[in-house]
Amino acid sequence: MNEDLTSRLHAMGDAARKASRLLAVSPTGVRNAALLAMASELLAGSREILEANALDLQAGRENGLSPSMLDRLRLDEGRLEAMAGGIRIAAALPDPVGRTLREWEKENGLTFRKISVPIGVIGIIYESRPNVTSDAAVLCLKAGNAVILRGGSEAFHSNRAIAEALRRGAVAGGLPADTIQLVPVTDREAVRILCEMEAYLDCLIPRGGKGLIETVVRNARMPVIKHYDGICAVYVDTAADLAMAREILLNAKCQRPGVCNAAETLLLHRDIASAFLADGGKALLERGVELRCDEATLALFPQGLKESHPELVRSATEEDFRTEFLSLILAVKTVGSADEAITHIATHGSHHSDAIVTADPSVADRFLREVDSATVYWNASTRFTDGGEFGFGCEIGISTDKLHARGPMALEELTSYKYLITGNGQVRP
Repeated sequence: MNEDLTSRLHAMGDAARKASRLLAVSPTGVRNAALLAMASELLAGSREILEANALDLQAGRENGLSPSMLDRLRLDEGRLEAMAGGIRIAAALPDPVGRTLREWEKENGLTFRKISVPIGVIGIIYESRPNVTSDAAVLCLKAGNAVILRGGSEAFHSNRAIAEALRRGAVAGGLPADTIQLVPVTDREAVRILCEMEAYLDCLIPRGGKGLIETVVRNARMPVIKHYDGICAVYVDTAADLAMAREILLNAKCQRPGVCNAAETLLLHRDIASAFLADGGKALLERGVELRCDEATLALFPQGLKESHPELVRSATEEDFRTEFLSLILAVKTVGSADEAITHIATHGSHHSDAIVTADPSVADRFLREVDSATVYWNASTRFTDGGEFGFGCEIGISTDKLHARGPMALEELTSYKYLITGNGQVRP
């Protein structure tokens, strides 16, 4: 055990716990002022942040990071402006703390109020995307929580520069600097130590690959909010507008293939499969998407189209339908009904985001009710599973859990609740 690192992280936990007590009772205006100051400091420090990001990108190229991973790592002026904009949006949102969720009175005269409160101290362990440093800190602060951040080694310089800018803003707004803390080392031992800090951390949120999430779940001594894979499916029904389906699928698969809400599976009703492949399949192939098709789909594939792209039309394995590719690869299956599509998603999906394209409201309604995923779409791309697109501002992550948060996690999901009971001398008989 690394005693020095353990002591450092425990000291951070103690400081975060003290900061969280102040945050929990801080006025809305103070937290909003701190957020606006954080947005300003982020932009004021853009030169230092971009220089730090350049170091991470160079190291990433030398270490063989994939193009999609480099894209997730890359910052520029536009992305910094978007991060600052997300902070301002969060500042303008209603305060999630102190809301009365329910209120009632008993026959004995006791009055009860259920109110929202901060969770306390939240640990967030994440990989690659440095914008998570800002998103996580901002949402935790707005909801009255202190946060300890542990980013991936590939974004270490970027994360440190962003965190320092945010800490300056928090102080300028009248909050403790230890409201936001970044683990100052890339040692993997830090993850294990954080998992054992139940005396300081009220919950952990891992964001990253399946290996990271499984490690945190296996070792954590406190509640964990997580999502595993984003195996998102688009089902094109027999009553679908095929032009609409083509555009939805191109967006869901090709806009940013390396993100968790990108489509990984295409389910085609057999009555329209050949017609869709002739148009939508062609469009996917023209964009370099490798189609891994089951036998029924290969039999329906237009012969000339298959022959013109032999390197991109392949036979699928069963495992392909359980894989989050995060690249320009799409598993394709032909089904005989919406019920078969729903069953496939229940068996092979990850309960993240799934969509149906159909003009039949009754089929759509059944799909929306029966697909047990955090977000389910009718005639829209799965790429909308995002806190910003839902109107939440920036997000802390997308949970495929059912307790206590599900789907895009934002301010409400970073609060808990307590009961306030008022009496006038009552005692229990």
